Amino acid sequence: MAKIGDGVAILQGTTERPGEQPLRQANQFSYLSGVVEPRALLVIDGRAHKSTLFLQPYNERREKMMFGPALVPGVEAGKATGMNEVLAREQFHIANEPRTIFTPFRPEVLGSASSTDPATLWRNTKADPWDGRSSREEAFIAHVKEAAPQAKIENLDPILDELRGTKSPREIAVIREATRIAGLGIIEAMRDAKPGMFEYELQADAEFVFKKFGAYGAAYFALIGTGQNTWYSHYHRDTAKLADGDLVQFDYAPDYRNYSSDVTRVFPANGKFTPKQREFYSIYLKLYQALMASIAVHKKPSEIIQNAVKKMDAIMASYPFTDDRIKTAAAQFVERYRTSRANSLGHTVGMEVHDVRNPTQTLEPGQIFTIEPAMQIPEEHVGIRLEDMLLITESGYENLSAFVPIEIVDIEKMMAGHKGLSNALHRN
Repeated sequence: MAKIGDGVAILQGTTERPGEQPLRQANQFSYLSGVVEPRALLVIDGRAHKSTLFLQPYNERREKMMFGPALVPGVEAGKATGMNEVLAREQFHIANEPRTIFTPFRPEVLGSASSTDPATLWRNTKADPWDGRSSREEAFIAHVKEAAPQAKIENLDPILDELRGTKSPREIAVIREATRIAGLGIIEAMRDAKPGMFEYELQADAEFVFKKFGAYGAAYFALIGTGQNTWYSHYHRDTAKLADGDLVQFDYAPDYRNYSSDVTRVFPANGKFTPKQREFYSIYLKLYQALMASIAVHKKPSEIIQNAVKKMDAIMASYPFTDDRIKTAAAQFVERYRTSRANSLGHTVGMEVHDVRNPTQTLEPGQIFTIEPAMQIPEEHVGIRLEDMLLITESGYENLSAFVPIEIVDIEKMMAGHKGLSNALHRN
C-alpha cells in the first residue's frame, strides 16, 4: 500500500484448469493473497487502506465433484483470508476517475515455470500469423482502459518484484523445507542408482520423495543426465540407460507451497568414482568451494568473484594434475571468472526457480540464490555442475542444501549397497 500511494492495485487470479488438474494459483496473486480460487479478483486500495477479494458464487457441483469446500463470498471468507471484504465477483467494478491503477503486465506464472517462460510463449503466440492472441493480462488491461478512461494504468510487477526479492522469515521457512525435500530426493536417487537403470527411474525416486512430503509437483522438468548427457546444462529427455563408469548429473527440485528450490549433485552410476573421475570432480569441487567461501554479505557479486579468483589461482598452482584435458578444463573455468563482467553469482530462487532479480547491487540479508558453474571437457563431451541454495544472512550466508552429500567419500558411502526404492520394490 505504501508503494502504490493514492492508487489502487487490481490483480486477477488464475482460471480453472482445462482438465482434471489440480489448481495452482499464479505467483503474483498468491504472493499478496494466498488464495487458491479460480477467477478471483483482488483490489488493494492505497487511499482507503483496504483490501477486497472478489470470488465466484457458491457452486455445489464444483464443490462436490472436483474441489471440495471452497471459499465463498461473505464474512467467513474475510476471516479466513484476512481481507477487509470478500464480495461476489459480479460486484466487481472499476470507477472511472483520474486515479492510477496498478496491475501486472507480465503473463501469469504457474508451476514449473519462471516469468520468462510464459512471457516468451505469449509473445510468440501474438506474433503467430495463424494465432495472434494477446495474453490474458493484455486483454484485462484493455478492459480496464475501456472501463476507466480517466485512469492512468501502471505496471504492478516492478513493485511486487522488489518486495519478492527479499524473502520474509516465513518465506525462508517454506524455501528451507522445499530445499530439504529436494535434497532428500537427490539422496534417494543416489542410494538407488546403479548401471542398467534409466534416467527416468531416478526421477521417479525423487518424485516419490516430493509427494511424500506434500509438494504440489516439480519446480522444473527433471535434469538428469548420465554419461555424455552431462554435457547439456538443461538435458531433460530422461531416457538414457546408466552405464558402468558413467557420472550422473542430477538437478531436480519440488514446487512446495508455491515456492521452489534448485539443487544439483553429481555421482557415479556404479557408486565408485574412477581415478579420472576423482581428479575431474575433485578440482571442480575445490574451485566451486573457493567461490562459495568468498561470498559475503553487503558485497557486490563482482567483488566476490575477484576474491574467488585469487583463491582459485592458488588451488590451480598446487593441484597435482595428471590429465591435461582436466587441467585445461579447470584453467578455462577459472578464466571465465577472471574475465567476467557480470554482477551475479547465479540465479535467484523463490516462487520461481529463476526468480525475480535481487533489488540491490550488493548481497543483502533475506536474498536467496544458487551458484551452478559448469566445468566441461569438450573432447569427451562430458561436464560437471553442482548447485546449492544460498541464503544471505546478517553474518554471511547459510547453505540450505549443505546436508546433501557433495564430498567424494560421503557420496560413495551414501551409495554403498544401492539400497534405494528399486531394491525395496523387487524384494517380493
